[in-house]
Amino acid sequence: MTDEPRFSELDSDEAADCSGASLRVHKIDESFEVDKPRIERAVREILLAIGEDPEREGLVETPARVARMYAELFQGLNQDPAKHLQKFFTEKYDSMVIVRDVEFHSMCEHHLLPFSGKVHIGYIPQGRVVGLSKLARVVETVSRRPQLQERMTETIADLLKNELGALGAGVVVEATHSCMTLRGVKKPGSYCVTSAMKGTFRSNAKTRAEFLNLALKK
Repeated sequence: MTDEPRFSELDSDEAADCSGASLRVHKIDESFEVDKPRIERAVREILLAIGEDPEREGLVETPARVARMYAELFQGLNQDPAKHLQKFFTEKYDSMVIVRDVEFHSMCEHHLLPFSGKVHIGYIPQGRVVGLSKLARVVETVSRRPQLQERMTETIADLLKNELGALGAGVVVEATHSCMTLRGVKKPGSYCVTSAMKGTFRSNAKTRAEFLNLALKK
């Protein structure tokens, strides 16, 4: 293994054609394997740095556990969420489809602390509908990588609009962030809500209001 980054930045023309809101757009390398021994060495150094003894009974296997955990939590880095939308059904249906309360768990890229919550998804098909479980798989893949809630929201909406050719798509994410509840300002119970509207969900106020009313209805 080398220290070279496993992602390469695309040029501006390539980036314009890609889904997601990040200013840095990355190519996915599905052949990449997490370097677990490297993570183990890093975790051991962290334990030493905070004054712990990595050889004591309760910690001796911690580096290996953390390495396995990171491989699981960040597995979305090696997966293309668009693949879940490649199988669709041709259907003459042009009204709104909504899936609410899709639970997710992700890791904030700023502190590598978890944030979790629910995703509400809606789209208006243009001849293509997708299995509802595929929408949940898109959420799972996008969330399993170092993330920003804002980017995650935009990415899911872009995928629906671009991959399905939907007339419109809307995504709302409600989440609580450990970096705000466990450290720093320490405000448990606070939620961050983000939304992304594409196509008719953005241009048509009535369509947008219908989606938000149905998606956020308690």
